[in-house]
Amino acid sequence: MSHDDKELLLGKHTEYVFEYDKSLIFPISREQNRAKLPMPSEKVNGVLPFYGFDIWTGYEVSWLNLKGKPQVAIVEFVIPADSSHIVESKSFKLYLNSFNQTRLANQDELHQRLQSDLSEGFGAPIEVRIFSVMNFPIANEDLGQGIDDLDIEVSDYSPNAGLLSVSDIQVEETLHSHLLKSNCPVTGQPDWATVIIRYDGMKINREALLQYIISYRNHDDFHEHCVEQIFCDLLSLGGFNSLTVTARYTRRGGLDINPTRSLAPISTNQGVGRLARQ
Repeated sequence: MSHDDKELLLGKHTEYVFEYDKSLIFPISREQNRAKLPMPSEKVNGVLPFYGFDIWTGYEVSWLNLKGKPQVAIVEFVIPADSSHIVESKSFKLYLNSFNQTRLANQDELHQRLQSDLSEGFGAPIEVRIFSVMNFPIANEDLGQGIDDLDIEVSDYSPNAGLLSVSDIQVEETLHSHLLKSNCPVTGQPDWATVIIRYDGMKINREALLQYIISYRNHDDFHEHCVEQIFCDLLSLGGFNSLTVTARYTRRGGLDINPTRSLAPISTNQGVGRLARQ
């Protein structure tokens, strides 16, 4: 299942469908964006220099039980980074909305349909986690040291890997910034995120790292690709024993997207949980 980019739903007026319709799912090949990446020559996961996953959170999932009574849930969708496709976010929203007036026997039926349809759309088996509204967890992880209060001069607002630098000091640390902002490549709308970088290796210059993160401010790209570019740019500095980059993006249309990329295999349970802005 695939579509031409001209068929993208983002930025276009669309009619909302409230009866189940899996044909609304719009896959986009990961390959076409990854071809633009400064990919390191060393690969660790097939043809990829990273492992990882994307966690999508659906906050507005609703359906009817067999008596016609509305049901609601929060659902996490865990997609492996080596899936062949991503799914265009507006089509994902429309697909989820198509359950709104659909009668299902129970939550297991919802789970089965979501897992089957979206595994086909993403081109890989995905994990579906369904939570009641009152039991959805928020982050309790240590996000490490924040770098946003550093007093820096900023002049680059397009990604500039040349800003990055490391010292010859070996450290193991976690850094985070709430200042990652890029733009949707289709609509131009801003995408806001907190980026968390965990690593063991040569110490990253924090001022330079913050300048680099801010340099995405006028950049037009999808969430997943921004995180992959950040990971690859950092990895190209060399000297890492471990490296993991996660971005927790704010939601739009009841969905948020949270990519994680890592130098080694990483459990999906090690992803950073929901943050305050989400």
